[in-house]
Amino acid sequence: MLRNFQLAFCPTYFHGEALIWKTIIQLNLIGSVKKLLSIVEDELEMSGPRSRSPTASTSSLSDHHRRTRMRLLPLLSMETNLTRQLLPEHYDPSRTPEICVRAGSGWKTVLEKVTLERRVHTSGQRRPMTNDGRSKDDPTLVLAASKNDIISLWEDEDVREVLKRRGVRLEDSPGFFLTDTARIATVDYEPTEEDIVRARLRTFGVEEHRFLQDNGSEWYIYDVGGSRSMRPQWVPYFDDVQAIIFLAPLSFNQVLEEDRQVNRLEDSIYLWKEVCSNPLLARANIILFLNKMDILQKTLAAGIKVATYVPSYGSTPNDVENVTKYFKEKFRAYHKRLSPRPRTFFCHETSAIDTKATQAVLAGVRDGILRHHLEELNVI
Repeated sequence: MLRNFQLAFCPTYFHGEALIWKTIIQLNLIGSVKKLLSIVEDELEMSGPRSRSPTASTSSLSDHHRRTRMRLLPLLSMETNLTRQLLPEHYDPSRTPEICVRAGSGWKTVLEKVTLERRVHTSGQRRPMTNDGRSKDDPTLVLAASKNDIISLWEDEDVREVLKRRGVRLEDSPGFFLTDTARIATVDYEPTEEDIVRARLRTFGVEEHRFLQDNGSEWYIYDVGGSRSMRPQWVPYFDDVQAIIFLAPLSFNQVLEEDRQVNRLEDSIYLWKEVCSNPLLARANIILFLNKMDILQKTLAAGIKVATYVPSYGSTPNDVENVTKYFKEKFRAYHKRLSPRPRTFFCHETSAIDTKATQAVLAGVRDGILRHHLEELNVI
């Protein structure tokens, strides 16, 4: 959502960081390949001659899949090396399954060194380069060489059957680009605006963003980490905050990365209650974005029932309109009951990848914040 704001109101800044986000998108793609290879490896082990698994005789994966997996392994070592540079302290690939950075750590500088060709150190020594002048850490060439294998594995009917049997829907994951492999895994790939908005990057800590718009107005946006361990760091930013944009992805069938026993949407509702009831935020507008409407539509179209994950949903029709209405009213009720003082309930249904619609919503939100600020100053 932050990148949508940048695209709408600071497009020069947005496009100036395209190369940085190119590498993040490439790492997102490799991350999906990594998940796919892990499932293939597990399935091959279960179907091996020494396996005692009851599904061993039914697996349709073969040596062909094993060889494809082996050819794609160099991608994983490249991802590990880059991710270690982005989050150097206490890095553990098993505990950090997605790309993570620490706010204020200079991670953008790390990626600039990867993407800028023929960069020279102040000592005059060149960074390790490939024959065409690319950094050794640049995943472009390895991805391009792996393109056909990635497409082959993702589109393989036997692999799709394994994913279906295990209930795995990689396409619902944030930062999913496997269906765009033919376009992204090329030596001349340039990210589109939609690619950059869709890219997934998890941030530890609170990151401040300052925007200067063409009309001269200055905005400060604080991007806070949503995971449980990050929440105590929010308190210092509550003082004098004018508005909070609260993102609640309607991912009713997903769980938290840090606690696989907790439903992600239920956790969003719990956090919403905490924010609404906080006395430090009594004068702030809290703007709810029911996000990832595109994912919700695909999930429901796949026949996945809300009541399976949220029993209180009961026998209400399992369609987008009714599901959205149910959760919207749930958030509205808590907002009305828990707010220390009466305030308007603002709610928007958004999809981060629908850039035009989201920019229109953000423009309305921006104008509303300005109007509220002027009212507080008794200007209007």
